[in-house]
Amino acid sequence: MNRLFKVSIFFNLFCCAILNAQVNVVENNPIIKDKFTADPAALVHDNTVYLYAGHDEAPHDFHFYKMNEWLVYSSKDMKTWQEHPVPLKPTDFKWSKGEAWAAQVIERNGKFYWYVTVEHNDAHPGKAIGVAVSDTPIGPFKDALGKAIVTNDMTTKYTDIRWDDIDPTVYVDDNGQAYLYWGNTVCYYAKLKENMIELDGPIRTVDLPNFTEAPWIHKKGDWYYLSYAYQFPEKIAYAMSKSITGPWEFKGILNELAGNSNTNHQSIIEFKGQDYFIYHTGGIQPNGGSFRRSVCIDRLYYNEDGTMKRVIMTSEGIQN
Repeated sequence: MNRLFKVSIFFNLFCCAILNAQVNVVENNPIIKDKFTADPAALVHDNTVYLYAGHDEAPHDFHFYKMNEWLVYSSKDMKTWQEHPVPLKPTDFKWSKGEAWAAQVIERNGKFYWYVTVEHNDAHPGKAIGVAVSDTPIGPFKDALGKAIVTNDMTTKYTDIRWDDIDPTVYVDDNGQAYLYWGNTVCYYAKLKENMIELDGPIRTVDLPNFTEAPWIHKKGDWYYLSYAYQFPEKIAYAMSKSITGPWEFKGILNELAGNSNTNHQSIIEFKGQDYFIYHTGGIQPNGGSFRRSVCIDRLYYNEDGTMKRVIMTSEGIQN
């Protein structure tokens, strides 16, 4: 067997190996393909990731949000997801008129608190934030307070729009103090009482460049991170601080425009030693888009100085 023939065989085998590797790659994004899901928020509990999302139900000829319930999924590997029965709807809040917008669940003292965005009834017109509670991360959840924790009339001195009280995110600091962040066009925050269902002090604001909505608080090492939807159509940007109350230093763009969706909404978690960026796009074809969104997941990486590397959105998603 001459040398040229050997090289030819080796080259063919190499190409076949590359081709087989490409064939074996699974497109895991979007992670849920049988329903449209949006505004993801994730919770790590008992070696499991629980994913909470709104359910986009807008028909193809309806060009606005139609969201009547929240969904919950769980996974032990970030690749395979189990759907659980619908745990909460806006109609579970007697003071709500509907609209299951962005929300987040956190655990404290064995209870699971779900902070949600809904449309308030005519007693307090506009978007409002409620809180539901459960003994398990998959529910069922029930209204924990019997009224909204934040209503539109509580923030009118900052802006006169009726949809600024949306997108709640909650973080319990190392000293046990809990904080609620939320907002659209203005980023608000306030302390929460230990019962997790009442504000404990005045509403304050954070000055962030081009803040649109979707604040998310997380911590890694000594750094607090405040990521948020930036401009419109939305990218994700972030700021860093040594304190959950700031001052916050703007660090730039984290994630670019999310496919063919005008909105971008993120959740950042660490699970089994790996960091993940969870977001939505209009990724289910042919009918995905700004009002029929889908949750995706990609890896997140940090630089040595604590800043985050730009997230690369992929079709492959999490492979291992």
